[in-house]
Amino acid sequence: MNLFSATFDQRQVAPLAERMRPRTLDEYIGQQHILGPGKLLRRAIEADRVSSLILYGPPGTGKTSLAQVIASQTTSHFVRINAVTSGVKELREITVQATEELHLYGKKTLVFCDEVHRFNKSQQDALLPSVENGTITFIGATTENPFFELNSALLSRSTLFHLELLTPSEIRLGLEKALQDSERGLGRCNVQISPPAWEHWLNYANGDLRRALNALELAVMTTPAADGIRCISLEIAEESIQQRALRFDKSGDNHYDIISAFIKSMRGSDPDAALYWLAVLLEAGEDPRFIMRRIIVHASEDVGLADPMVMLQAQAAANALEWIGMPEARIPMAQAVLAIAAAPKSNSAEASIDKALAYVKSNPTGEVPLHLRSSSYSGADKLGNGQGYLYPHNYPNHWVKQDYLPPQVQGQVFYTPSGMGKERTQE
Repeated sequence: MNLFSATFDQRQVAPLAERMRPRTLDEYIGQQHILGPGKLLRRAIEADRVSSLILYGPPGTGKTSLAQVIASQTTSHFVRINAVTSGVKELREITVQATEELHLYGKKTLVFCDEVHRFNKSQQDALLPSVENGTITFIGATTENPFFELNSALLSRSTLFHLELLTPSEIRLGLEKALQDSERGLGRCNVQISPPAWEHWLNYANGDLRRALNALELAVMTTPAADGIRCISLEIAEESIQQRALRFDKSGDNHYDIISAFIKSMRGSDPDAALYWLAVLLEAGEDPRFIMRRIIVHASEDVGLADPMVMLQAQAAANALEWIGMPEARIPMAQAVLAIAAAPKSNSAEASIDKALAYVKSNPTGEVPLHLRSSSYSGADKLGNGQGYLYPHNYPNHWVKQDYLPPQVQGQVFYTPSGMGKERTQE
């Protein structure tokens, strides 16, 4: 400690979102599906009977705030750790201290880890025995799907709670509380916000209260007062939060969820939904080539022979992407997506090849019949190769009946036309 630290208050420099963190359950905003009256988690917090749990949800939905509310209401020894900097040695020291607290004073230890998806296997294993025997109650918060990031042993000993995006009315409530709070918030600033400014913040916060509070603080603290009032216009609000907070992480589960929604919208013949998810992917910075590869795959997988031209549309869009680049290539990409969504659907190409592959994997490979073998090399005729082959173009309608499968495979049907669009059931 130095001369100045004794009188320094961290709240003087903390962002508004940090200062306005709830201190009690009554101050907590949102997540009524798990914290509403009579809900399991609320009852557990109020009774100080919280077991190990994982809080999973998008940024700004109150995961860390909920952990701090639990900390303020528990009689347990509360320890906060960092998933990146807390090594195995420190974690083992925490378990030793937790054991002493329990044996000497009968007090359990509650360990909170934010961004728990950064916890490596060694760190998780170091805490696991104490979590298992109840010496430590573990609370982890993460924006990533815990089933992808945490080992099954830790997950099986924790209750998973999914936090949802806050509604616009909940975002507004959080901002209004900050404007009214003279101790921690902006209550002394005498702020007046125009309706369009409110609408912009509530729309562009995209369910993230921390983002909205940061924008509010920036707008208020950079706007000079006129006649004692700081007037926040739409222009000021737009400057304070210039880009929507898109929920997209290329390495996270949300990435796969959006790609899945994009694919299923094309397959489900919903052009508006397909365009919406395409726009989300492009606006979030996804690699256009990755998107284009999915478009090409599903032009064949979901449309195929019902409209063969769709595959050409997709390939042309991929070619356009390479030749002209973004943002212009968004137009041929959208054209290919609309072609898939609007086309009649058939998955016969995928079903047929998968059926053939499954048969080949589970049955001996048949020999090529003699009449189908190559006769183009010297001596092939002496082996009988090609003898008896009927050249289809020598026959009416360029077709003649003959066997093309090995004898033991004859009778197997791999391709069944869907009857959709240009794909007609063959006689």
